[in-house]
Amino acid sequence: MSDAKFWDDVYSEKSLREVSWFAEELTISSELIELLAPLKTAKIIDVGAGRSFLVDGLLQTGYKSVSIFDISKEAVAQTRIRLKNCGLNSEALVGNITNYDFGSKTYDLWHDRAVFHFLTERRLRDAYKYAVKKAVKKSGHVVMATFGPDGPSTCSGLEVCKYCAEELTAELGDGFDLLGSCYEIHSTPFNTEQQFLYCWFKLV
Repeated sequence: MSDAKFWDDVYSEKSLREVSWFAEELTISSELIELLAPLKTAKIIDVGAGRSFLVDGLLQTGYKSVSIFDISKEAVAQTRIRLKNCGLNSEALVGNITNYDFGSKTYDLWHDRAVFHFLTERRLRDAYKYAVKKAVKKSGHVVMATFGPDGPSTCSGLEVCKYCAEELTAELGDGFDLLGSCYEIHSTPFNTEQQFLYCWFKLV
């Protein structure tokens, strides 16, 4: 997953459309969040939020408690400025998800687009799963998007893991009840395509 400085440099040096994962809208993510957490009072956390516009859309549709989380303080700072300029406000957390202590905070829904696939070491994946189980309420939901089987093998020069739904479910293990999955072809700002896998789970 590299370190905070690596990602701070990425977000300092590259504009929105100079990173492959940029999307004007995360339609599948938004639809799944509204399906799985329909109450506008639901507590939602977007892990690896970066500079994503997902938080903007959720707040604009009436969600009251949306937190953004990223390893890069630079990405979080840029997002906070953007939200402030739009009259929106979100809790902002900075840290490494594999060793972050949420304390007593719990969430109804955990969203992750493109963090988990950077965890190429077993110990990091185990730490991530521990964080999810600590931070998400029982019967809460997890929406995860990783590179699919036909997706790229690297991103920003870093190796990634690729998954099909069966592999991701097996990797997460006990306590994650798969509710559904789908593939998305993401069109990058560079006119290339990347296959993403979306899976959504209920914690049991």
